[in-house]
Amino acid sequence: MSIFKPSEGTLVVVPSLSLPQDELRRITAARSYEERLLFLLLSLREPGVKVIYLSSAPIDPDIIDYYLGFLPDPDDAAKRLTLISLDEPWSQPLTKTLLSRPDAIERLRSEIDGDAWVVPFVLSELEEELASLLSVPLYGPATSLSYYGSKSGAREVGQEAGVPMPRGFGDVRTALEIEEAIEALPGERVIVKLNDGYSGLGNAIVPRTDRGLTSFSMAGETWTSFTAKIRDRGAVVEEYIEHRPLYYPSALACITPGGQAQVLATHDQVLGGANGQVYQGCTFPAAPEYRAEVGASADRIARILAKRGVVGLFGMDFFALKADAGYAALLCEINLRIGGTTHPFGAAVMTTGATYDPATGLLMSGNQPKYYTATDNCAAACLRGASPGDITRTAERLGIGFDAERRTGNVFHLLGALPEHGKLGFTSIGDSREEADELHALTRRLLCGS
Repeated sequence: MSIFKPSEGTLVVVPSLSLPQDELRRITAARSYEERLLFLLLSLREPGVKVIYLSSAPIDPDIIDYYLGFLPDPDDAAKRLTLISLDEPWSQPLTKTLLSRPDAIERLRSEIDGDAWVVPFVLSELEEELASLLSVPLYGPATSLSYYGSKSGAREVGQEAGVPMPRGFGDVRTALEIEEAIEALPGERVIVKLNDGYSGLGNAIVPRTDRGLTSFSMAGETWTSFTAKIRDRGAVVEEYIEHRPLYYPSALACITPGGQAQVLATHDQVLGGANGQVYQGCTFPAAPEYRAEVGASADRIARILAKRGVVGLFGMDFFALKADAGYAALLCEINLRIGGTTHPFGAAVMTTGATYDPATGLLMSGNQPKYYTATDNCAAACLRGASPGDITRTAERLGIGFDAERRTGNVFHLLGALPEHGKLGFTSIGDSREEADELHALTRRLLCGS
């Protein structure tokens, strides 16, 4: 089963942000991140597919029309799409609210017919309870396996896979363990990462001497509050890679319910924030200097996770640096969930029909490779108050929309964040690295003035 190219059945899309809420609140327009999985509406291209999409608040109809507009028969696709809004925009997470609403559960159950899968953004005990109530299987890793998606679990899997990693220590919780780990590692500073942190928001760069000079990725954090989280959630302490230039490739992989592991793509991540640790976007594919090594390491990790019983989509982050014998790729973390590179990849393959070639690491649409550059964070004051329809119509008028004939152009997401926050995301697809980058830069200038 592939959620990117399903042939039949019902996808019950539950984009609940079942993640640590203290970090989630720091993300601008976090609620609109429930729209990240709207690219799955493109699966309605197949006449045997039905999609049920849940959300905390109603999704602007112009956004739905925008995605259906990529399909050859939007009207027919709309008949096989069910949107269920809980009309509670400030409750977190979505699945928790859904479980407290018997009426919504009953409506959801009534819409499911035939073979179905629950596709969660992230899988927690809440999503497992929902799937059990619906008697529908989950497309994601069981919570009993969630340790392998923690920072400590990633080090364990990486070691078993024989994948290079920064020197460090996992399952650190007490103040004494933190201090002993810092003393045992080289360099003037180390990086400490909460086991269940995401988007880099659970990271801190800690100097060896003065803890008061610690640099936190999350604004407002202190050493006292951070160490309290370490006690509750656990962490890893690793050497801080001082080598420059340093690159941040990642790999996207999936494991089918039958246990088949496959690397889907490699990317270079674009990071930002106070520590330069927070995900902002990505480019596909990863640079040729280390693309093959990242893909090979990801494949070894995916095979081990398949043996452990993991199912679904997940990402792996790496560091890449130039060594004497070429480039080295070091495993940074494993994210057992749909991540920031999933929706750009989904948008690209489902609009172009491209297929990943593991031998070259390229997406091929016929004989033409496809490249893309994506952002989650295009924001400008001039965009605040704009509607999703305003932006998609403006893009078409300016010639920066999607060209169905050439299979190049922009695919927009996070459009629901525009009116209040003046923020959106988009994936720029081209026939070369240069074309994708130039389109992306042009779109930023035209829409965001940057």
